[in-house]
Amino acid sequence: MSTDIGDYLGGQVHMIGIGGSSMSGLAEMLKKQGYNVSGSDSSESHALEALRNMGIDARAGHYPNMVREADIVIYSAAISKEDIERKEAYKLNIPQMERAVLLGQLMRGFDKRICVSGTHGKTTTCAMLAQILIESKLNPTIHVGGRMDSIGGSTRVGSKDIFLAEACEFNRSFLQMSPSIALVLNIEEDHMDCFGNMEGLENAFFDFLSLLPPDGAIIAFAEDDRVMRLCGRMEQECITFGMDIGDWTVKNLIHDEKGSPSFTALYKGKEMADISLIIGGDFNVLHALAAVACAHYLGVDLSIASKALAEFKGVHRRFEFTGEVKGMRLYHDYGHNPAEMQAAISVAKLQNRRVIAVMQPHTYSRVINMFNDYLTCTKDADITLVTDIYGAREVDPGNINSQMLVDGMLKNGVEAYLTPSFDDTEQFLLKYGKEGDLVLTMGCGNIDLLNEQMQINWDKSEER
Repeated sequence: MSTDIGDYLGGQVHMIGIGGSSMSGLAEMLKKQGYNVSGSDSSESHALEALRNMGIDARAGHYPNMVREADIVIYSAAISKEDIERKEAYKLNIPQMERAVLLGQLMRGFDKRICVSGTHGKTTTCAMLAQILIESKLNPTIHVGGRMDSIGGSTRVGSKDIFLAEACEFNRSFLQMSPSIALVLNIEEDHMDCFGNMEGLENAFFDFLSLLPPDGAIIAFAEDDRVMRLCGRMEQECITFGMDIGDWTVKNLIHDEKGSPSFTALYKGKEMADISLIIGGDFNVLHALAAVACAHYLGVDLSIASKALAEFKGVHRRFEFTGEVKGMRLYHDYGHNPAEMQAAISVAKLQNRRVIAVMQPHTYSRVINMFNDYLTCTKDADITLVTDIYGAREVDPGNINSQMLVDGMLKNGVEAYLTPSFDDTEQFLLKYGKEGDLVLTMGCGNIDLLNEQMQINWDKSEER
């Protein structure tokens, strides 16, 4: 049985976990390339709805009968061998392939293979670079872990010259790729259920960089000691960036009244481009600088890069404004570990509003491994609401829960409340929220549906 996706062109591909940020994008890409695609996921989501609108049979739930029609099954790293659809594939001898292997295969044959890695910021940096490459008429093929309005989704099928993709470290997935250019944005604690400790995580990034050919290049964050330690072990060209140190640095950084930054990008001390962003946050300055550094390496006209970044509106689920309820402005951010949540709140605070942070903790193992960081990551918010933990791929171990987080937050001076369900959270916000508040829901589970639920219910009440 072949496990080469090219042998199934025109055939039926069934994807288990199709609602995930990467899997849904790969489903789009396969559909565009001529494959028949179906899939399932554990719960309903906007991703499933979007896939159905493309003509893909994407369902919430478990459907062994869908597997029987498949020529090959693709599964995400979150799906175990005990999943009933995978067990059906084993029973019927239908070949199976993990998501990362598929992405690596789709990348074959491209002259330039740009992989964006790092614990935080992959999606936004990848999307910024994608917009630059499109505006530069380079016709890239793209796989980004979030939906971009400018490409009508999360994928784009272009020429065979450039393939731009996120390189996710979870489950060492990025080791299935074949980068010729690797961006390394940061290496910070996450996915300890996979790596055991920081040494294991750092070694995985070293293995990823070791996939580069001798004439490959690394675009690296100069202010991250782990990143620079790895670059020192590599023989490939290394181009660095940072606020104050590196080949690429920032000058004349200012913010407008909404907190959106403007700056001059310097290359080895020489002024190269003036950049203005619509989106806020100094971390997005670094994301833009990384994208500019890569674009310059590719020979892109930086005046085009500046224009593309000035028009970049961000990616869905990245500090995305979703509407107003009871005079409260609702935002959602995909941030799902403490560092990402803290960064999202820092952007919210730029609006000088009272900030109510709604945290949906993601996976039991992450909460256990990063428990102390969770207790203070929302300290800059005025109020923190914590929902039940979103288990995703994991079974509740019984030794961790959201009440434990709330108790710890209170001891650390954070005004925190347990609102287990979406209904509980909505009731709290409607009772205690005030006109002018900024409500920020955070997590990579299904917490974005709370924003939608509140908007629908509020709009109905206004019509009565």
